[in-house]
Amino acid sequence: MLGRFVEPLGLITGPVAFHALREGFALPLQGGDIAFAFVRLIEDGEDLGVGPIREVPEDWQEAMHALAQRPAPFAGLAADGPLIMGIVNVTPDSFSDGGRHFDAKAAIAAGHAMLEAGAHMLDVGGESTRPGSAAVTAEEETARILPVVRELAKAAPVSIDTRNAATMRAALDAGAEVINDISALRHDPEAMTLVARSDVPVILMHMPGDDPATMQALAEYDDVAVQVAGFLRDRIATCEALGIARGRIAVDPGIGFGKTVDHNLALIDRLPLIAALGCRVVLGASRKRFIGTLSGVEEAGARVQGSVAAALAGAARGASVLRVHDVAETAQALAVWRACAVGRAPE
Repeated sequence: MLGRFVEPLGLITGPVAFHALREGFALPLQGGDIAFAFVRLIEDGEDLGVGPIREVPEDWQEAMHALAQRPAPFAGLAADGPLIMGIVNVTPDSFSDGGRHFDAKAAIAAGHAMLEAGAHMLDVGGESTRPGSAAVTAEEETARILPVVRELAKAAPVSIDTRNAATMRAALDAGAEVINDISALRHDPEAMTLVARSDVPVILMHMPGDDPATMQALAEYDDVAVQVAGFLRDRIATCEALGIARGRIAVDPGIGFGKTVDHNLALIDRLPLIAALGCRVVLGASRKRFIGTLSGVEEAGARVQGSVAAALAGAARGASVLRVHDVAETAQALAVWRACAVGRAPE
């Protein structure tokens, strides 16, 4: 992967982080409570080594200090810690809930319950994107999501999870405020133009190819973290060239989308490399197959504890938005984790 990457390492929190920041031994990751004391320098795919921030060569200093800049609030939301995005699947064949929310009334009720449990925003989708899933038409997808978006948008910011420009347009008209595209605006030629003209925030996700039905066959990487970071960097650049400001963009490494268990674990471990792109990082690991593989839990709906563990691992590595099914459990765990991480109870 061509180009330069600076990967934050040696993450620290709490009083130690405060001391290290004050003494100049560390920098804040994206301007937050997590600090980093070391970096790995990568150039044209070659690992140039790890060293303390004070010993970074002069010609890398600007890129390193850019990691300390706080991105704009995503979708206008400011929170003390990661945002929680509740998942509302309006599909008959969701891998995670088996179509429990396919009925619009059930989906709306589920969304309100997530907001009451602590979700900051909701992500509504009308097409299953599990490995091997079949595509649905934009017309069918739109018919599924519109009643749900209209109602839930009255209560909280709603993201529309779709690859189709027609669905994006209809959802925005119905009140949605964010576009979440697993193809990173590659699937539909009209999607990029729509986002550029709408001034709406967008989530760009990594997936090899643009079809969930074939993505697992493309799960081959030399260095998955660097290659995913490079893909997302290039998509950000394309968006910026077409008038989509970086402050409107969040990035998602695409856990489970064309990835093996080892790929998923490497991406979560190296999320600071993704954060180094200067955009908010979205992590969607909830109930994914790799959690079942690691925990021995076959049923997706029973992977609550494993999903919470993955969310906390992501939060500890700089994830700004956690896309989850189990909102109450995640919110409770985050509150305790954050207090432990910073060494004090919230004021």
